[in-house]
Amino acid sequence: MDLRGRTLLSGDRLRILLMLFHAMAQTVAEQEVENLSGLSTNPGKDIFVVRENGTTCLMAEFAAKFIVPYDVWANNYVDLITEQAEIALTRGAEVNGRCGHNESELQVFWVDRAYTLKMLFVKESHNTSKGPEATWRLSKVQFVYDTLEKTHFKDPVSAGKHTANSHHLAALVTPAGMSYECQAQQSISLTSSDPQKTVTMILSAVHIQPFDIISDFVFSEEHKCPVDEREQLEETLPLILGLILGLVIVITLVIYHIHHKMTANQVQIPRDRSQYKHMG
Repeated sequence: MDLRGRTLLSGDRLRILLMLFHAMAQTVAEQEVENLSGLSTNPGKDIFVVRENGTTCLMAEFAAKFIVPYDVWANNYVDLITEQAEIALTRGAEVNGRCGHNESELQVFWVDRAYTLKMLFVKESHNTSKGPEATWRLSKVQFVYDTLEKTHFKDPVSAGKHTANSHHLAALVTPAGMSYECQAQQSISLTSSDPQKTVTMILSAVHIQPFDIISDFVFSEEHKCPVDEREQLEETLPLILGLILGLVIVITLVIYHIHHKMTANQVQIPRDRSQYKHMG
């Protein structure tokens, strides 16, 4: 083989090695995740972080539980009774994730992978009357659960793994570059592969940002959910009204005092003419 042929082969090998290295680097970046739930003062809340190239690209703090209906046999072993399992996301869960420019994903596993939660986020641009505006949202939720896990399920009829998925989901809608925060509870319905069963996912104490994180481990400015804004208004409104009422009372007293003082300093002119002789 001549020198030129060897050079071409070496070049091909180099390109293949670079492609493999790039693919491996991407895989390593996707797996750089951390569970920081131990830092939370709320024992029911978890904190997950996904990092790429040493930089935080997704942060999520939330408490989650799932209401899962399942069938058991009645005492007569003829009829079916529907029970409910309440499954909370626990600390110490395994976490995985990936970040992209327009699509990010968070995966959480707990109780020896008997339960798996997947949350898919997308960033989109829309044309509005003010011009193009970008937002991000939670576009899909998938919950996989194993009814053979005996802590939450007692003698289920349909024993085994089931998958519950959201449909046409547009939750946590937030302007691009901002984080989403909501202390109030939010429910998301998931259709289960267990026939005629709907799983309810309940989120609370949520603070999430899957895109455009500027500072490491620091959320960007919060976009609060309407429920929190309304509750905050309901809490501050009585205080504002009380301050306004107090200010009105003070102004009224000041005006009354000034008026009373001016009236007292005026010379009173008697209405009865017989009193004029006593004047002067």
